[in-house]
Amino acid sequence: MREEENKNPRKSKTNQFFKKRWVFPAIYLASAAIILTAVLWYQSSTNDLADSKGQIEGNEPGTAMNGEDAVPVVSNVEKFNMPVVDVDSVEIQKHFYDSDASSEEQEAALVFYNNTYTENTGIDIVSKNGETFDVVASLSGTVTKVVKDPLLGFVVELDHGDGVTTMYSALENVKVEEGAAVTQGELLATAGRSLYNEEAGIHAHFEIRKGNEPVNPLDFFEKSLTSLKQEEIKMDETQETSSETEADKEAATEEEGNTSEEGTDKDKSADEEKPEEGEGDAAEDTTDTPDASIGQAKA
Repeated sequence: MREEENKNPRKSKTNQFFKKRWVFPAIYLASAAIILTAVLWYQSSTNDLADSKGQIEGNEPGTAMNGEDAVPVVSNVEKFNMPVVDVDSVEIQKHFYDSDASSEEQEAALVFYNNTYTENTGIDIVSKNGETFDVVASLSGTVTKVVKDPLLGFVVELDHGDGVTTMYSALENVKVEEGAAVTQGELLATAGRSLYNEEAGIHAHFEIRKGNEPVNPLDFFEKSLTSLKQEEIKMDETQETSSETEADKEAATEEEGNTSEEGTDKDKSADEEKPEEGEGDAAEDTTDTPDASIGQAKA
């Protein structure tokens, strides 16, 4: 045996190597590491392939992964836009009636109909060339109203959550239905005419409402829903402050009234205690009279 080992020293060293205790555990660990690395690499390659395939095939806008219509969600990052495709091609024919504006601006924001002037609750948009134009959603939302009003023309209303709605009127060729979910910039209708604001000609009336109260759209274009919420909070705080101020004024007025009443009562009581003019002199005269009469009697 030893002669064979001496004849093949390499085989002898190999046998000695495998007889060591740490050899086989080390081999097992190395094999496991290699297999795990291969599995992870295969998974990574599969994911990359799926991503690249999805980018190539793509999903149509407004559809989910399974091909169904995706419900648009209004993100706080999404900002109010002018409800038109090309902002440079339109202008505002009549502005929102702002109570803080100058008298000239307020007068220009009045709508004349049926021999009556009414405050404009939105903005009226017209094309610079006088032609019709596409009216699109200012913000993603759900269509809650599509009606034909005898004065306003076709009216479309969108709900954006948190009590915020947008209203579009004086429309024609309406493209949406009640209950439909629309995304920002989606076509709603085309601009038309209305009996309420005939002088505007072909136009689109647009409003932004918070809690059914109209706000000036120009104050919120390029701003998110969050800004509208913050504005509402500021308005509430201002109203609370003004209410507190009025309450303080009323309390001060009542205090002054009570003070003046007390002063009046004191004056009255002082006047009652003070003797009338001549009463003192009359008393003195009565005391002197007996003495005089006695003197005359003695005389």
